[in-house]
Amino acid sequence: MAPPDNDVLWAREVHYAHGGSPALLGVTLGVRQGEIIAVTGPRGCGKTTLLRCLSGQLVPDSGEVWFNSIPVHTLPPTSRERLRRDRFGWVGDTPQLVDELTAWENAALPLLLAGGGHRAAKRTALEWLERLDVGECARKRPGALVQAQRQRVAIARALAHQPDVLFADEPTAPLHQADRAQVLRTLTSASRSHRITVVLASHDPEVATLADRTLTLVDGRAPAGAPSEAACSLSV
Repeated sequence: MAPPDNDVLWAREVHYAHGGSPALLGVTLGVRQGEIIAVTGPRGCGKTTLLRCLSGQLVPDSGEVWFNSIPVHTLPPTSRERLRRDRFGWVGDTPQLVDELTAWENAALPLLLAGGGHRAAKRTALEWLERLDVGECARKRPGALVQAQRQRVAIARALAHQPDVLFADEPTAPLHQADRAQVLRTLTSASRSHRITVVLASHDPEVATLADRTLTLVDGRAPAGAPSEAACSLSV
């Protein structure tokens, strides 16, 4: 079954188990182009597993995942890797940066891996670092940065190639409260200005105030009859 025309990302009845332990039990979700959707719920409810299935990192045990007209759930591993590299961005709960590279080189990495020119990749990376308030860190290596700065560099890397969909899994988990709000607002603002669809998983209540809709998971399910909540849009 092909996804609805107005959904850039669509999942239907997705099931997944880790070593026989159910993590997702029939989750259905549609995300429109340019939309920011928050996936919330307590720890262990299946948020990370859902994002990994949607992004092609995991193949569902059953159900379907579509990106535009591409059936992600049936793609071979090499095609899923290419999709993640070229069309998706990912930010996790800890910034996985390359220690030997400077901040701008880390941010430019997706562009360079895709065959982009060095000068253009550097210019784009520097622009995103400036936008994310870490431009002064461009020539520093990760070891010289504080955690909040490293996380902003990781976000710049995820956004630099302007992915169709950005997946952010607990991106504020390692940060102090003051930094959490700043990073969330910076991420969502940058995404809105470039019409990047965002699927943002977090147990942080601040997330729901910045998203267009919220999907709450409970024990691997979206409760029947629970509507997605409309949230305030962030002005940019």
